[in-house]
Amino acid sequence: MEVRDIKVADIRLSEFNIRKDLDAGTEDTGLEDLTASIKDKGLLNPIIVRRRDDGTYELIAGQRRFLACQRLGWESIPAIIRDITDDTDATILSLIENVHRADLNPIDKARAYQKIYEKYKDYNKVAKETGVSASTIKKYLMLLKLVPSIQEKLTTAEGPAGIGTLSKIAETFAPEEQEEVLDRIGGFKQQIQFEMIKRSGGDVDKLEDLREQAIEGAFDTRLCRGLDDCSFIPKELRESVKDAIKKFEEERDKESFKDIVTKLKR
Repeated sequence: MEVRDIKVADIRLSEFNIRKDLDAGTEDTGLEDLTASIKDKGLLNPIIVRRRDDGTYELIAGQRRFLACQRLGWESIPAIIRDITDDTDATILSLIENVHRADLNPIDKARAYQKIYEKYKDYNKVAKETGVSASTIKKYLMLLKLVPSIQEKLTTAEGPAGIGTLSKIAETFAPEEQEEVLDRIGGFKQQIQFEMIKRSGGDVDKLEDLREQAIEGAFDTRLCRGLDDCSFIPKELRESVKDAIKKFEEERDKESFKDIVTKLKR
């Protein structure tokens, strides 16, 4: 690895740089803002490149920084030169630099994970290479099964819905149903959206009734580590709740729960 200034004219954008959507998440800090910042404070972090056979360099990470410096008319730019020959390794390096950035387009991230997965054919190996959990990688890969019209709406991890919800839509519903599903679950928190999809069993027609239930608060839940941590359960009812849970586990007795729920609503 070598760090030095190289000519801007000798740098080529790489197809392995995972950031394709330069506008994603830049509502507050766009390329113009970055250009102004670099002009004022200088380039704080060098770009990352690799050598090409023709003597030029291929940009692996730092595309927005590079474009900003181009706008400023810089003739040279500080760069870290990495000896990378494997194309997948170049993708991994680009991904690692960008993976924890909230402003990275989720589809760009998903495509990068896909390239790495195609090399290893193992989610755990991809997780080891990128430092991201296998379950998260699976969620992102599932986004590639969304219809293009929904993918185009994904500019950041929030987008029209959370990544977990969107991956569940892609996993559960046919492409021609996904837009309708997204419309019917819109307006709710991701936890409730996820529950609606789960309870629908993949049947779009059930979502309308589930939407009505969600509006009435049927899916509102609160998380606690144990009964003693559940401040919303009165102390005088906690032993009853414990008994109801035990009866349900042993006898599948739902009536005891109904009695508890009635008391909690008072």
